[in-house]
Amino acid sequence: MSKIRLYGASTSGNCLKTRWVADLMGREYDWQEMDVFAGDTRTDAYLAINPAGQVPCMVREGGDVLAQSNAIMLYLAEGSALIPDDAFDRAKMFEWMFWEQYSHEPAIAVRRAQLKFMNIPEAEIDPMLMQKGRRALGVMELRLMARDFIVGSAMTLADVALVAYTRVAHEGGFDLEDFPAVRSWVHRVERELGLEPAEYEGV
Repeated sequence: MSKIRLYGASTSGNCLKTRWVADLMGREYDWQEMDVFAGDTRTDAYLAINPAGQVPCMVREGGDVLAQSNAIMLYLAEGSALIPDDAFDRAKMFEWMFWEQYSHEPAIAVRRAQLKFMNIPEAEIDPMLMQKGRRALGVMELRLMARDFIVGSAMTLADVALVAYTRVAHEGGFDLEDFPAVRSWVHRVERELGLEPAEYEGV
């Protein structure tokens, strides 16, 4: 299988999830570290690769480019157990991956970035981000009270997608102590991915 290049920022959950899947699949790749806040994604050279000016981005040896974290994960995990064979379970995985980008990441990841990387004072952050983020965590809590993983009994790409920012939600001011099923799930997924446990507030 041909080598790929992954452009990403190690501070970004969206970028890390592509690297985690590549590692799980034993895929050989070159990692190109990008500093988003320093403007690395806005250079002419990078915009020629990805005109959207976003990371992550994957480039195959032949020059084919694929952007968007969940699309890259789907490509890397093709044919593996991370994508269910059953049509309904596979659709359920997609459901949660779409939800992650639409309802989870825009609140939890954005609040984390503003607090941790942009140094915006708490009082100046849109209070709706906390409300939306806690609502998202509540939806996950209800789902995970009855199962070990998002889709069923085994980890899928839905878990990888959702754990990326959930495991560092405390850096955005979210307390996972309020969501015990989510917290237990985070530990399970971290073990499956071979990750060192994230540091949680209150521990």
